[in-house]
Amino acid sequence: MKLLTAATLILASSTAFARPAPLVSIPTHDAFFNSIAAHCGKAFEGGVAVDNAKGPSSFTDKKLVMHVRKCSDTELQVPFHVGDDASRTWIITKTGSGLSLKHDHRHKDGTDDASTMYGGHTLDAGFAQMQSFPADQYSKELFVKEGIAQSVGNTWQMYIYPEVFTYRLIRQGREFKVDFDLTKPITPPSAPWGYKD
Repeated sequence: MKLLTAATLILASSTAFARPAPLVSIPTHDAFFNSIAAHCGKAFEGGVAVDNAKGPSSFTDKKLVMHVRKCSDTELQVPFHVGDDASRTWIITKTGSGLSLKHDHRHKDGTDDASTMYGGHTLDAGFAQMQSFPADQYSKELFVKEGIAQSVGNTWQMYIYPEVFTYRLIRQGREFKVDFDLTKPITPPSAPWGYKD
């Protein structure tokens, strides 16, 4: 009888550990995530509000479009089209300890760019309208390897308000910001490179 009880306890405890942990979240992260998800399926045009880089920008005179393309309870896929360049997709994920932002960069044939899946993770509660994503260790190692060590100090920020969505990159001496008009949805573009409609 004792042997059976011990075996039952071991089985019960291993079953408890085998269950996936519940994905917990906090109100500010949920509100931010849900505000973006509310636009699922829609696309919006934007413009560069700040870009202090020296020299010509690859964003100048290009049509800039964000498309809240796919949404689940834990992940948002938001392609960022720059003219005919459909290489960029922002991926926002609930991780159970906050929110992650990754930049999925692909070539036209769908293969991964050398610099892909970089980004960061929230370090605090942030705000319902704004979250910050300081560069994570993977990204820092990638930037150093790719010869752009200045990017290890990157922090990406996203803001969402009823009328505007903002994507912002900051680091010492560098700021880039694009604002998208959420009041005027446009026809969604085709799937980004590496994805299917």
